[in-house]
Amino acid sequence: MVRNFKLVRYVIIAAIVILAIVKLGSSDSQKANVSALRDYSKSLVLDRTANSILSGGTHRENATFVTLSRNQDLWGLVGSIREVEDRFNHKFNYDWVFLNDAEFSEEFKTVTSSFVSGNTYYGRIPKAQWSIPDYVDEDKAIQCRKKMEQDGIIYGGSESYRHMCRYESGFFWRHPLLDNYKYYWRVEPHVKLMCNIPEDPFKFMRENNKRYGFTISLYEYQATIMTLWDTVKGFMKEYPQYLNDNNALKFISDDGGENYNLCHFWSNFEIGDLDFWRGEAYQTFFDYLDRAGGFFYERWGDAPVHSIAAAILLDKEQIHWFEDIGYWHVPFMNCPVNKETRNKLQCTCPKDESLSDDQRHNFAFHGYSCTGRWLKFNNIPFPVGYDKDN
Repeated sequence: MVRNFKLVRYVIIAAIVILAIVKLGSSDSQKANVSALRDYSKSLVLDRTANSILSGGTHRENATFVTLSRNQDLWGLVGSIREVEDRFNHKFNYDWVFLNDAEFSEEFKTVTSSFVSGNTYYGRIPKAQWSIPDYVDEDKAIQCRKKMEQDGIIYGGSESYRHMCRYESGFFWRHPLLDNYKYYWRVEPHVKLMCNIPEDPFKFMRENNKRYGFTISLYEYQATIMTLWDTVKGFMKEYPQYLNDNNALKFISDDGGENYNLCHFWSNFEIGDLDFWRGEAYQTFFDYLDRAGGFFYERWGDAPVHSIAAAILLDKEQIHWFEDIGYWHVPFMNCPVNKETRNKLQCTCPKDESLSDDQRHNFAFHGYSCTGRWLKFNNIPFPVGYDKDN
């Protein structure tokens, strides 16, 4: 692991040690004192696993960024890191965990650690979590991929994409590098933060008992999840004890759970509570889905899996739309609706000429977005200018 401790901490610690050595001289007892002082100085480095106070009184939560990436994604990822650091993390210095199914190159580690203001950690994904499990028929999986590719379904023929979806659905939170963290913020290559983020979303999550946060919601491509909802219904029937009494089922189903309306939270941006995924309810849910084989026989994505789980296992009040986080991932964008907010946060959201000025280029206003449905379901007031008929 590579640790990119803040330079200022090194300077302070080094100064303390050097000053002590000068004053204490070279006797055995004095050397022991110097050794003890060195140990003490190391303890001044903030524990990455606990809430902490940075210089200037800034409070930092027990949280990290997390990215699943390949070595060849480096320069697309560097752009994302720069966005996060400039818009938010330069004030908070949160850690960053990078995960890969192969060994990270020295170039990847050197470059990314030079951009991140917090500590950086690099982990290898266990082969067992990035391979087809024994209970999946590989020949059937191959035929299914061929068929989906012939049908023109995006990533339909890709085995590696399926491994990624399965890993993000059921394993990323099990990696030892994440064991001691409470919250995470997922970041992918080639994304942009369009506005400053002056307040800490992790702090907001903790103080308001939120467990899953999103910026963009939309409808899933039905051809990729033909049997997913039937599998979910099987889980709900077999494990009713895990369903939250105040859940958000009505957000993802228009007929009391008989059918799935395809709404999901776009998981390339998600801020969440790792303890939700670690809990018995979600682990049972994932294992049930995994045994059905749909990650390989179809192309189940981690976004609908995470979204359905959050909708049925969490209290609906624990799910949050980060309206004021300006976020872009091709081809969609979330941007604050209010002009004063955009100016205050120095947003650079390009304007969509087909929408009013206050709507800007915000995917939430388009018919393929589920955000309006989310607001209606939760009786949340619509932003001024928002098209309620979406």
